[in-house]
Amino acid sequence: MSASDERITSHIESLADWRGTLLARLRRLIRASGPELVEGWKWSTPVWSGRGNVVAVGAFQDHVKINFFQGAALDDSTGLFNAGLAAKATRAIDVHEGDRLDEAAFKALIRAAIALDRQPTRKR
Repeated sequence: MSASDERITSHIESLADWRGTLLARLRRLIRASGPELVEGWKWSTPVWSGRGNVVAVGAFQDHVKINFFQGAALDDSTGLFNAGLAAKATRAIDVHEGDRLDEAAFKALIRAAIALDRQPTRKR
């Protein structure tokens, strides 16, 4: 287990409420959708990267934010993005306690973000 893996696991365990449970679930979904992504710890939050940063997940007081670094370039036909919609490049999903997350749509969005990250002409 790497230092980043341990840091993320410790962070999840420190969140002894619904946010920790959700973060652990999101981590499993991201790993399943993009096993080639490198898990890291940046900006005091878990980040998964390929050629560039792909997705970060942060726990806040009343929500968990899933930030897609190149989200504006992704097709979100299922309407998962609900935050940061005016940003130039990023898009986010804010999940509050009791919200349901469409796992199939989320995994598809992760795979699309990975495909975009792999494009050689993408600016970083």
